Amino acid sequence: MAKGPEKNTKNKALHTKLLNRKKAKLQEEKKERALRLKALVAKMNEKKNSEDDVI
Repeated sequence: MAKGPEKNTKNKALHTKLLNRKKAKLQEEKKERALRLKALVAKMNEKKNSEDDVI
């Protein structure tokens, strides 16, 4: 009894690889954005503290 044509696992594998790459890129951008924000907040807090010391 014939089972029909083989499934196209090559395209599925490539698709999964691309999706994983996209997810990794988004995670990396999210981490970079968080680090930039953290640095900006630290800078603003430092500036605020230095202004309070002058006044």
